[in-house]
Amino acid sequence: MIHTKQFAISVLALLINPTVFAANETQALSALEEVTVTGTREPTPLSEVSESVGIIKKETITFTAPAHPQQLLGQIPGVAVNVTNGEGHTMGIRQKIGTDSVYLYLEDGIPIRATGFFNHNALYEVNIPQAGGVEVVKGIGSALYGSDAIGGTVNILTNKPTTQSDAGLSAEMGSYGWYRVLGHANTGQKEFGALRADVNVSHTDGWREKTAYDRLSTNLRWDYAPSSNTVLKTILGYTKIDQETGANSALTPFEYNNTPTVNARSVAFRKVDALRLSTNIDHYIGENELISITPYFRNNKMDLNGSYNFSTSATGDPRIEKSDVTSLGVLTKWRKDFPNTLKARVIVGFDYDYSPGKRTEDAISFAAPGCTIAGTAVSIQKFNCYTVGPRIYDYDVTYQSASPYFHTELSPIEKLRVTAAVRYDSISYDMTNNLAAGDLVYGTKHYWQNASSSQSFSKVSPKLGVNFALTPVTHIYASYKQGFRAPSEGNLFRAGHDSTLDRGRTKATDFLQLKPIKADQYEVGLRGDARGWNYDLTAYSLRKRDDILSQRDALNQITISSNNGSTKHQGIELGMGTALTKKLRLDFAYSYAKHTYESWVTNQFTGANNTGKDVESAPNQFGNTRLTWTPAKSTTTQIEWVKMGSYWLDAANTGKYAGHQLWNLRASHEITKGVSVSGRIMNLADKRYADSAGGTGTAPTLSPGLPRTVFAGVQAAW
Repeated sequence: MIHTKQFAISVLALLINPTVFAANETQALSALEEVTVTGTREPTPLSEVSESVGIIKKETITFTAPAHPQQLLGQIPGVAVNVTNGEGHTMGIRQKIGTDSVYLYLEDGIPIRATGFFNHNALYEVNIPQAGGVEVVKGIGSALYGSDAIGGTVNILTNKPTTQSDAGLSAEMGSYGWYRVLGHANTGQKEFGALRADVNVSHTDGWREKTAYDRLSTNLRWDYAPSSNTVLKTILGYTKIDQETGANSALTPFEYNNTPTVNARSVAFRKVDALRLSTNIDHYIGENELISITPYFRNNKMDLNGSYNFSTSATGDPRIEKSDVTSLGVLTKWRKDFPNTLKARVIVGFDYDYSPGKRTEDAISFAAPGCTIAGTAVSIQKFNCYTVGPRIYDYDVTYQSASPYFHTELSPIEKLRVTAAVRYDSISYDMTNNLAAGDLVYGTKHYWQNASSSQSFSKVSPKLGVNFALTPVTHIYASYKQGFRAPSEGNLFRAGHDSTLDRGRTKATDFLQLKPIKADQYEVGLRGDARGWNYDLTAYSLRKRDDILSQRDALNQITISSNNGSTKHQGIELGMGTALTKKLRLDFAYSYAKHTYESWVTNQFTGANNTGKDVESAPNQFGNTRLTWTPAKSTTTQIEWVKMGSYWLDAANTGKYAGHQLWNLRASHEITKGVSVSGRIMNLADKRYADSAGGTGTAPTLSPGLPRTVFAGVQAAW
């Protein structure tokens, strides 16, 4: 900790040295003029933004060629992504790495899913390898976004159609039966506008037993200007996923070290269909006024046998879940600039989302003869077949949200930009239970069925930020934000089971009392350039209150939920990069954080009190360093070092995962104009590491990460 503070102080002293800034003013101004679109849904100079934003450009995505979001998003300081299976993931941005619904996932500013139906794997519904860019707003989001944007907002940008017609095809093969074909075509600018189509077909056999994965993604984007002051952007996206998955099936240390390909949950599966359609209509009234309307349609379907539910104990809750959610919504805003009055900008908007959905669940049992293999001290319990039991949940639920917001910016003096905003969210759920209310018994399990019911929440979220130009080449920024996360439909209406009728009924009733999680964040940062080093250094303090405790108790292995938690998250994030020579570039991302339970008591079973302890699955340090060598215009190579620090296995802090360090290698070479070859080796040293780890200090469980994996591809464009 002392060394980390000294490092931060030294870096800060270097960055604010005025003599340093004068050396590369032209290059620095170029870096500061980079734009972001996520904060206000319009291009905004990064130099005017009062929040920490990580940007990955299209060229970086193309060169990185990610087979999983982890291989790309880790390049942003403070962003940690772990693999579950296929493109499934857990996320950690200013929070522990996990499945908590504290992130907002967008495509061109439109939520991928309705807030009430959060899916921590939502990024696999988007075609990231063919994206036009990625932006991550770390911490609580801006006033343009409501519930869920506590840890961060991840915005996947679509590829803009080109003015000239062109096409391209990429074919790639790799270890463990991997292949991927990417294709795109542009019509060029025509009378009807410009149209771009992208297709992604991916497959892997999986390096562990029964972890095959298939993906089909198609994207269409149509840009059309019917008049000189009106612009339309229509996006159609569809993704179909079919995967065998043990998720990140955990193993005992013996199996992890000796038989890591074992999948203890081989009967798990996940099938996903995701369809999105939107049209953004921007109408300009003169040079300084804009009216924007974006109606959208979504349909998200999932058929899931979740391995994380597998258990033969009386407290386990294995089931097959099906969900189907259709959304109709609209994002509207009016923006007015006042260039002669403090360079002011005013944005007034209103968002509406109407999302009726359906959930059904069928209990499954592993109790039939031959269906399970008991675990031992060196072997985890295996699940290789099951029988389907009764329907335990069947309900329709409609989620609605109506959210007006106000955002303003002004410059009282030339070097100062002040931002103030407020958002009001009104959220409601209407649930119709298609099963008879009362006690539903399956074996020794009592699933109490509440009668049809409704729940509603409202929240006002203010934001305040300032950005000050210390010199022409460096800006300091600070902000205060409030955020929240409303309970999802599963939090409210799917209480699970208990051992008696009375306990099941009490549990189901208690779930309906859940309230939104509240969060406050203070942030200060420095952004600019020093002697050719572009940098962004941020310090933050984020506190969550009324946190929903949803954790698996180490002794009883049952999930509990209540609003009695409070956590604190503090850290620094640093991103830096420079051209060491004309042919050599260095970039690195680093994060140091402290995640603490301020109040965390789980007294339903063990009386455990974890107050004051470190949050589990929350590494203090992680980072990414890339050295890129371009010996010729046609050739690029890159060596990447990835560091994941140690973290606690459980909330009681009984044991730690030691962390790991990995090396990756990438290269591309243009053979002739329009034709190139590429290759990459992930986990170059073939190191055994864990994508995630849990359990306790005396009984740790580890989910092995990808061994050395080789990919080779060819690309053609015409």
